[in-house]
Amino acid sequence: MTTFPTEKAKKIRLFILDVDGVLTSGRVYYGPNQLRLLDFHVHDGLGMKLLQRSGVELAIITARSSDALTERMQELGVTHVFQNQHNKLTAYESLKEKLSLTDAEIAYVGDDLTDLALLKRVGFSATVANAPKILQEHVDWITSCAGGSGAVRELCEAIMHAQNTLTPLLHSFL
Repeated sequence: MTTFPTEKAKKIRLFILDVDGVLTSGRVYYGPNQLRLLDFHVHDGLGMKLLQRSGVELAIITARSSDALTERMQELGVTHVFQNQHNKLTAYESLKEKLSLTDAEIAYVGDDLTDLALLKRVGFSATVANAPKILQEHVDWITSCAGGSGAVRELCEAIMHAQNTLTPLLHSFL
């Protein structure tokens, strides 16, 4: 798996992300009064915004629920947010039907065994560099960055590069 699957990435119209271990480092910080803190990387956020500007929809499917996640996704304009999804395939099927997409048009990035069913279903599957080796054996691509450390940005840019939308978006910053 040394070559990025460009042909699969060209077809992507929806990019779904897991949260803990993908958009965050996977560490959860607990404080008083049920305070739960998550650590999001700003580079991932900009990558997500750029991918949206390129025409690819974004969605979150996660088994946990968090006010911090709700707030971060609102900041980024991600409207398809499914929390408390212990059976992620149910949310996936609902989203696929709502957006009238095929499996081949959907990418998913997850980091652990609870993501395996979705990773085997979508047209383009990815995991982060620090995911368990057993999961890495079942995906199309493994990022060079760890979860919560720019892995999402790496994937967003790779998809835009495959779809020839990255360069025009970069010019908007010049």
